[in-house]
Amino acid sequence: MRVVWQTVSLLVLFFAIPAWGSGTGRVVPILLYHRFGPVLRDAMTVRTMVFAAQMEYLRSHGYRIVPLKEVVAYIRGVGPPPPPHSVVITADDGHQSVYTDMFPLVQRYHIPVTLFIYPSAISRASYALTWDELRIMHDSGLVNIQSHTYWHPNFKIEKKRLSPQAYEKFVAMQLEKSRAKLDQELGIKVDMLAWPYGIYNEELIKSAATAGYIAAFTMVRAPAGPSDNVMALPRYLVTDQDTGKTLGRLLTTDSG
Repeated sequence: MRVVWQTVSLLVLFFAIPAWGSGTGRVVPILLYHRFGPVLRDAMTVRTMVFAAQMEYLRSHGYRIVPLKEVVAYIRGVGPPPPPHSVVITADDGHQSVYTDMFPLVQRYHIPVTLFIYPSAISRASYALTWDELRIMHDSGLVNIQSHTYWHPNFKIEKKRLSPQAYEKFVAMQLEKSRAKLDQELGIKVDMLAWPYGIYNEELIKSAATAGYIAAFTMVRAPAGPSDNVMALPRYLVTDQDTGKTLGRLLTTDSG
């Protein structure tokens, strides 16, 4: 009889323990940057001094910048919840200023960041990073590099322009060639994707999963948590105006 009750007790205990990522869970703001520099050149630029001020704000107000992969593991139900008041830093496209302006501050504050890169521009376009610069950042241990497709297409336009069969091949190329090139040049595992222009649908999500991606990211302004579709996780596009209390209001969406 004792064995029966011990078995029942263990089963009750097992099913009483909530699985990681169950329910609404903890949500985390994922911040999205593009370009940096000493002056404000366009809406996607954040001045370098402003980025430094934003990192100071996070540090002085008790926020913890955590690796994106840890938040993704939690959302997928295969990792523990991130600490309270967690924030993630990402940057899209691979602009040269990520190395010249952002990376020194990443090193100064010793914070993890994730870069979403479209490889066709690397070491080719004048505005873009080089493969050597990506290697230096990756080797620092602070910078994780992931895919932004191969050349940052607008999938809506391409779907109208191409036949269904040609479009399917085009999507597969953009998703697969990016992973292959990043692995070839950097020797890294690429399994996360930022949707170009934030464009996605169920068809694209299926293609991304088939291509080996386990998570993908949009430009929807909301915190990310277990209730979200892991292949369409939201991010906050950060602007040069997001300083002080303005940045604070954005971060109060963190339920931790």
